[in-house]
Amino acid sequence: MKLSNYGEFPADIPVIAEDELFLYPFMISPLFLSDEQNIQAATKAIEENSLVIVCPTKPAKEGEREYDSLYDAGVVGSIMRKVSLPDGRVKVLFQGLARAKSLYKISDEPLIARVDIIEPTEVNSLKVDAILEVVREKVRTLSGVSNYFPPDLLRTIEENHDHNRIIDLICSTVKLKKEQAYKLFVETDTEKRFLDLIDFLIDEIEANKLQKEIRSKVHTHIEKVNKEYFLKEQLKQIQKELGTDTSRDEEIQEYKDKLEAKKSKMSEDAYKEISKQLERFSRMHPDSSDASMTQTYLDWVLDIPFGSLSKKTLKIENVEMQLDKDHFSLEKPKDRIVEYFAVKELLELRGVSAKKSAGAILCFSGPPGVGKTSLANSIATALKRPLIRIALGGLEDVNELRGHRRTYVGAMPGRITQGLIDAKKMNPVIVLDEIDKVSRSQRGDPTAALLEILDPEQNSEFRDYYLNFDLDLSNVIFIATANDVGRIPAPLRDRMEFITLSSYTPQEKFEIAKRYLLPQELKKHGLKKSEVTISKPALRELIHSYTREAGVRNLRRRIAELSRKAARKILKENVDKVSVTVKNLKEYFDKSVFEIEVTDKIPVIGVVNGLAWTAVGGDVLKIESIRIRGKGTLQLTGSLGDVMKESARIAMSVVKTLIDNRKIIITADNIPLTYKEKEEDIKVDSSEVYKRYDLHLHVPDGATPKDGPSAGIAMVSVIASILSSQEIRSDVAMTGEVSLTGDVLPIGGLKEKLIAAHKAEMTKVLIPAKNYERDLEDIPQEVRESLKIVPVKRVEEVLKQVLI
Repeated sequence: MKLSNYGEFPADIPVIAEDELFLYPFMISPLFLSDEQNIQAATKAIEENSLVIVCPTKPAKEGEREYDSLYDAGVVGSIMRKVSLPDGRVKVLFQGLARAKSLYKISDEPLIARVDIIEPTEVNSLKVDAILEVVREKVRTLSGVSNYFPPDLLRTIEENHDHNRIIDLICSTVKLKKEQAYKLFVETDTEKRFLDLIDFLIDEIEANKLQKEIRSKVHTHIEKVNKEYFLKEQLKQIQKELGTDTSRDEEIQEYKDKLEAKKSKMSEDAYKEISKQLERFSRMHPDSSDASMTQTYLDWVLDIPFGSLSKKTLKIENVEMQLDKDHFSLEKPKDRIVEYFAVKELLELRGVSAKKSAGAILCFSGPPGVGKTSLANSIATALKRPLIRIALGGLEDVNELRGHRRTYVGAMPGRITQGLIDAKKMNPVIVLDEIDKVSRSQRGDPTAALLEILDPEQNSEFRDYYLNFDLDLSNVIFIATANDVGRIPAPLRDRMEFITLSSYTPQEKFEIAKRYLLPQELKKHGLKKSEVTISKPALRELIHSYTREAGVRNLRRRIAELSRKAARKILKENVDKVSVTVKNLKEYFDKSVFEIEVTDKIPVIGVVNGLAWTAVGGDVLKIESIRIRGKGTLQLTGSLGDVMKESARIAMSVVKTLIDNRKIIITADNIPLTYKEKEEDIKVDSSEVYKRYDLHLHVPDGATPKDGPSAGIAMVSVIASILSSQEIRSDVAMTGEVSLTGDVLPIGGLKEKLIAAHKAEMTKVLIPAKNYERDLEDIPQEVRESLKIVPVKRVEEVLKQVLI
């Protein structure tokens, strides 16, 4: 048989082995040659314009010859071009012409074999044409789901009638495995070749349909979510296939382990609620907002220290020792605290449960800086319990205490629950600071929530809205602090027992500064005790002239200021020691602040010393009056409240009654006479003195609001003095409410008022007789020794003591 101009077959043709790509007839393809014999054969074929047969290789077995690893069939064609590559390989362009098979080997170097063309067998044209239509249909179907067939190739397959040529074109286009391709290549039965090709096409169609469906699903998914989510999904699927996506399962298992570890210590309701939320969390998609919210909830609730209690045995000796160590004076408050814990210790020793023995909630009340919060710190230290401080000043949202419901964005537990989590114990000491400054707003009344928290009958089942189950607060020691008890709502006030901390006397301040404040501040500022000394007179002067307060907070600031300046002086002037005396005290402080003006002890008409209670301690309140010719009116100034104005009018009426009853003697010189009365020497009644004068009462420091009835007897005294022109003793102070009939009624804040009188160096103080009987024991010994305290029942006794 003749093949173009290359002669007739059988023919001796050089064999070139091709490792990867099986070459089909009539297709121009590049070959990469690495074997020296192949390169030589290719070079010779180009030079002589001769034919070669390219055969695919199969994996060679051990000991097998090179010729044995070649397939028996290949493609006969001509090598059109050869190009040498930099890496030593040779690239050739090969044009296939016909299928052929090697008959036998002729030589090894170069490898030459006797080949013959593979001729197809005769076929039934009608049957093969029918099969060909099926093949063309499958090709059209495959082209619809893949991009294997370009339009020109499809047109060629449709129009060509050479059966084997069509098979070769299709096989060279679709992706077949080498074994499949070789089987089709060597097959001589055209009908069988078509049937085998149909099977391959069906498999390829199904594979491409599946790929197309997957691509369609992926594209649809991409349209629904953003690129980042898609990448995460891919990563998760890859991790899942690799078996590395176990972090979420580990996280859920960790939650379950924590829950089971605490199951025996928590209530049944708590266990059910947490289990329910954990089960929901395990079913949620990890990237959903609900999953994030539920996980936050689980983090909070599993941190609650269910059943974890401080094991320190309660000993009142420890409490008493710690209170004495940290605080000077405050004897009554410390005694009451020790009594409170003595009851608790006794109940523990006798095995009475905390719920049955629930006692009162302590509330420390008093001016700023007297040691309310410090007492709570000492209690926590003595009991070896964690201290949680909750500042209630300005709190107006009830959810701050009760927690937010989980339906809200950013919901979290209330401060009480957070306090337990921070303390890591269920029996800490919780200080509710500034409980008198809780505000009410449209977001609820926090004092109503405090009712449940502080009620021993209810707080064993305190419900936090965020947790949605009850917490037992019966083991918590609640201690409240307040400046003004009157501002606490009555129902809440009823649930607390108040321990009043009064102002410190100058001597108490001196001892506190010497024992506590000075050593503490020197240590804070890096100073040694030997480097800074302050004389006793200088310390007393610092307390008296440079601070104005009931407590010792400003005194601490002054000592801190002194320490800073001493540290600077030591470094700058290179001195070894700084000594502070009364003489050089002004070098360390800019100006003095006179706390209470010391009395000058010179009697004055129309000026009296009253005593007042303020939120920062007691004060000496001077009340001044003048008389002006007029019609008997009373003018009041000094930013007085309604109660104080009423008290002034009562005092005016009492004085008028005393004048009418001749208990206050009005001389003729004090009554202004008309011209006619002077000429005719007419005697007028003493009551004319309050009819012909207008009185003006003023309480200095007019910018400060003042109110209350306790200045009643002081107003009686000043009005009687100005109308009778009698001097008032300047070294006498007084406090007491006056009734319309002239009785002296009891007042509050006696301790602070007497301390103020002591600071002002008064010699005598008039107080209501009932206060004398009831409250005198509360007055510091130092104050009682320095003052002559006189009890009075009637205003006549007051006037007898103060008027000269």
